[in-house]
Amino acid sequence: MKQADDHGRELGGANSVKLSNSLTTVNVEANASPTNQTRTGFPKQGRNAGHCKPDQWRGFGKFEKVYGKEQAIKILNNEAETWNALVSYVLDNNVDCNLWVGDTLDVPVDDEVAKLAKEIFDGYKDAGGKVNHIKVTQEPAEAARISRIKDAKACYAWQASTLQPWKLTAHVMRQNLENGANLQTYTVAKSVTESADGCRRWVIETERGEIACDNVIHATNAYSAALEPTLKGKITPKPHICTKVVPPRAVSGSRAIRNSYGVLLPGGGLVSINPRCNTDGDVMFGGSNPGQQALDDWVEKHPVNCINDGLTDVEGVTVCAKEFINDRFEGWGDAPYGPGEGIQYSWSGIIGLSMDGVPFVGELPGKPDSGYVLDITDTAPGLVKLMSGQPWESVGLPDVYQITSSRLETLNKASASKVATI
Repeated sequence: MKQADDHGRELGGANSVKLSNSLTTVNVEANASPTNQTRTGFPKQGRNAGHCKPDQWRGFGKFEKVYGKEQAIKILNNEAETWNALVSYVLDNNVDCNLWVGDTLDVPVDDEVAKLAKEIFDGYKDAGGKVNHIKVTQEPAEAARISRIKDAKACYAWQASTLQPWKLTAHVMRQNLENGANLQTYTVAKSVTESADGCRRWVIETERGEIACDNVIHATNAYSAALEPTLKGKITPKPHICTKVVPPRAVSGSRAIRNSYGVLLPGGGLVSINPRCNTDGDVMFGGSNPGQQALDDWVEKHPVNCINDGLTDVEGVTVCAKEFINDRFEGWGDAPYGPGEGIQYSWSGIIGLSMDGVPFVGELPGKPDSGYVLDITDTAPGLVKLMSGQPWESVGLPDVYQITSSRLETLNKASASKVATI
């Protein structure tokens, strides 16, 4: 790649996108690819927790406040459609990624949190949201029995999944390679500029040379602003911590955790619990436990760490995970730990916070055939339709996902604290 290689389409940073074979496609990855890597050999995908939990009601209140009932319902419907498509893809293609499908539980553990949760759920139902598939328990004792969370005040259950992300990603990329994709690993993209010679519309400058192409898809999520100045301040990278725990014998076998969780804490905190139900039984604790706020404050003072996915054993987060296990999980806190059991380690992964709480999808204003910045898992089918020339109205995505000049102008004028919904 010493000279400008000529291709039809360039895709940056998203090896979980399934491609057709109608055009030459180059996938540029800053790191390795998982196609021939072991779990330990490809940490970026392998370390992610793999909790595939579609929001089916909880986000309605915040989205309705900003975007209205219709768009709020569309956003949550899109989450359900995405999850269904993911599970169907894995099953239809026999993807070996340790897919588990079962009930995920949202469990408020405080009276005020439970009251707010009920108000949001009832508001979503009254607005016409789909709730028939959600099993609701408002009686605290029964909620505690179902969830095994001692101080549960209610319980909301619906279908979700867990899986090994690196295995799914590897499968998708192998299919892309079979379809003719050109994968360039360890190739850091440095800039995207308009072509001067007119042969192709865009030139991607990388550390290994240039790529000339007609379409550029920014699928870099949290890192999008590094290549596209338009998005500076609108998509913010942030490290979140996941903690791996090996349960004691008292919480294994027939007593093993059989659900994934979102435990709703006071002050907007959330503990995400993701057990490997169909493999080794290990449990991943993530989300935003109280210790995450201390990390957020530290990152704000040391902003270079906003993209640091090499943080390990973050004590504040790990301590909160340990306290949660000991104080709230029935039968776990008093159980003795044997060799190799208990908290193993914690690590960081980078999430992208959209300034207004929803993905950015579509052409960047003033830059034809460049854009399509997205939350790839939620919006890929709609993205493909846009790229084939279909109008936005036909892509099936919430209108508020579209990148428009007015949306960008609004975000330029507002601070994140005034606009953000997450």
